[in-house]
Amino acid sequence: MVVIGCGAGGAACAWRLASRGLRVLVLEAGPWYDPARDYRLHRDDWERSRFPHKLDPDEGYVIAPLQRLDPRRAPLRSWNRVWGPYEGERRRGWRYHRVLGVGGSTLHFSGEAHRLHPMAFRLRSHTGVGADWPFTYDELEPYYVEAERVVGVAGPDRDPTRPRSAPYPLPPHPLSHAGRTLARALEKAGFPWLPNPVAILSRPYDGRPPCNYCANCNRGCPRTDKGSADVTFARRAVATGRCRILTGATVLRLLAGRHDRVDGIEYLHEGATRLARARAYVLAAGAVETPRLLLLSVAPACPDGLANESGLVGRNFMETLAWTSIGLHPQPQGAHRGIASELVSWARNAPDALGEVPGGFRLSPAVAEADMMGPAAYARRAVPGWGLAHRRAMRERFAHALGVGAIGEFLPNEGSRVDLDPDRRDRHGRPLARIRSVLDADAVRRLERMAAATRAVLEAAGVCELVEEYGSYDTFSATHVFGTCRMGHDPRTSVVDPWGRSHRWRNLWIADASVFPSSGGGESPSLTIQALALRTADRLVTALGRRE
Repeated sequence: MVVIGCGAGGAACAWRLASRGLRVLVLEAGPWYDPARDYRLHRDDWERSRFPHKLDPDEGYVIAPLQRLDPRRAPLRSWNRVWGPYEGERRRGWRYHRVLGVGGSTLHFSGEAHRLHPMAFRLRSHTGVGADWPFTYDELEPYYVEAERVVGVAGPDRDPTRPRSAPYPLPPHPLSHAGRTLARALEKAGFPWLPNPVAILSRPYDGRPPCNYCANCNRGCPRTDKGSADVTFARRAVATGRCRILTGATVLRLLAGRHDRVDGIEYLHEGATRLARARAYVLAAGAVETPRLLLLSVAPACPDGLANESGLVGRNFMETLAWTSIGLHPQPQGAHRGIASELVSWARNAPDALGEVPGGFRLSPAVAEADMMGPAAYARRAVPGWGLAHRRAMRERFAHALGVGAIGEFLPNEGSRVDLDPDRRDRHGRPLARIRSVLDADAVRRLERMAAATRAVLEAAGVCELVEEYGSYDTFSATHVFGTCRMGHDPRTSVVDPWGRSHRWRNLWIADASVFPSSGGGESPSLTIQALALRTADRLVTALGRRE
């Protein structure tokens, strides 16, 4: 087997295939990261950089010019106390946040390990918009349990919104002082909460130590208590003795062969072009790079790109819809300690939770996610001034930050997609992926609800002054991207079948967030990607056994 990409989906799929007795080659463009050496939390300059990327994460894609902003939506403009408001006329394309390396974007995620709300699997049935998944929550639930066991999820005893067949492997983390303040505020503002399920160890587990509560998950975890894909699925895959992870391997294209089968993969490694052949191929490069590779893989048998018979490769792109509000509390909160996202409110998470506005959102702490962690961040974004007066103000206000973030549903629309840029190319001469993003009217209305919620919670917490707010209305800044190779029963309206297999190309499978029919109401997607990858791998093994 050949797996392309070693992030959440690729690593999980490779482990499952290798543990079932198959030999697996994983092609990963990025390197391994050594947690003890590469992450910089022990250094005096830790705050000057976020994640220590070894390869440029912005290589391989561009963001197309985005839509004009409506002057009537000024309350949704990003701003902070030091720099003022964003005053551009157009939505700015900042970044698709990712990591190139073994573990992918789980290397810098905050560890959230969410199951989708069961109603999210029937989005269209409940709201009349978007798309249903081709199976139910109950069908994926056993794979959620397996993924939680491998990564070591710490979670609450019960969650009435998401039925479980087994408890979380580990108990939830205790709330920090800031977390207790937010918990009281959420209740006061009408948002019931739970301890956030996280792939961060609350006890020793699987040979790894528990968390030390430094709250810097986004900068890489040097202790390995965060269950990123490299120290969980990838490590286990290699330990089987049947999986080889080849780093520095840039896949150029997939080769279409006869009889509706992929015949091989062309890739670059150590300056030479090479060819990998296998019985089956799993594409797990993410919801931007996966459609790019398929669109690059043209041949007489697939002039519009591999697996693009429906014309939907790259379509139905869904991004992170987010809003964050940060303020200063009268009392020190110490929100720079703990875990990055220690509690969550699912009160508005269901697809029909907002009434006439389809799609929901969730609320969670935002100080660590927003990187309002150290004195440099306070000085740049929250405490203006200079000299002795500034020093005095910093001493008075450091550790007072309290923040709430909202992440919400993004519904597919015709203007949001990934295609190939006609003019710009990478260093290998290939067209770049071009991200096109449009916020429709419902997305803007959802953002207004999200902003109102975060502000209400901070007011209930006693925050006396806001110092920064930002969101998706005026800035494309996506960590979670989905949908560009949608799964479904009908080959005319989807790219892969309910198991992640190409409708036409019988030995091609996809195991990443590009297969999502909907984004969910703010859930972090890594656990769902891993559960889907395990399910896809099991089906692939069955297909091989049946000589399909």
